[in-house]
Amino acid sequence: KMVVASAAMENGQPSFTALTAAAARAAHLVVDGEPVIFADTLALALLGERAEELLSYHTSHGTHPVLAGARAQVTCRSRYTEDALARAAGSGVTQYVILGAGLDSFAYRSGGLAGRRRVRVFEVDHPATQDWKRRALAHARVTVPDGVTFVPADLATGALPGLLAAAGFDSSAPALVSWLGVTMYLTEDAIAATLAAVGALAPGSEVIADYMLPAELRDDAGDTYGSLVAQASAERGEPWLSCLAPDEMADLARAAGLGTVRTVPQRDAIPAALWQRSDALRPADLAMLLHGTVPPRG
Repeated sequence: KMVVASAAMENGQPSFTALTAAAARAAHLVVDGEPVIFADTLALALLGERAEELLSYHTSHGTHPVLAGARAQVTCRSRYTEDALARAAGSGVTQYVILGAGLDSFAYRSGGLAGRRRVRVFEVDHPATQDWKRRALAHARVTVPDGVTFVPADLATGALPGLLAAAGFDSSAPALVSWLGVTMYLTEDAIAATLAAVGALAPGSEVIADYMLPAELRDDAGDTYGSLVAQASAERGEPWLSCLAPDEMADLARAAGLGTVRTVPQRDAIPAALWQRSDALRPADLAMLLHGTVPPRG
């Protein structure tokens, strides 16, 4: 229940959300000014044949609240997560699990932790999205590092621990788990089940997940984005099923066995200096990050 299959995937296309998230990361480097929040230098290549079309929305209508909101959303959550990964790797964590990996490019950007073989990357996603990504990487002449393992998963397959174990994951060693852009498409029960799987990982493991706030907790910018995007997602067959208040998400995490649970609003996900901007990016009360840690046992 970690990833969501849609009609597009059944036709061999990646999920639309994977494409739009990558397009927003790519567009940040084209449309927005300094300071750069997050430099995803491979996002454009991973969009393959859809690159020009998807980027054009941002280049033509970059200040539109939904498009600017999308760019703020994806760059902030990616920046926060990769900063946390760098800290974890610095303290000896050698495994990075990306649930619903989509077109995430961490493992392929030159000089990344994966390239130096210090961190093994497990990309968990629907096979259709993974196939698209591998073709796009090959077309862009980007090699898949030895430290990357694709873990195909969809709604019909088994639980996360078994999938990871079969892919060579060391369950006795801590990992950082990234779970971005997925929870809103899942029921609360499915979110709880995945958090429980993370809670069973080795002590010291961390999870970073984003989740959408319910309408009454959003500000005006967040509510404009939320209502328009939720409607568009539903029309594409990828409806939002869960919007959670921070205390509700924290309760799910604690019930799953996670110890320290932090709630990070978009404004606080990146260094404050990065909000000193002359472009359209502004922090919104729309989504939050959950950052939980598996406590020592005993």
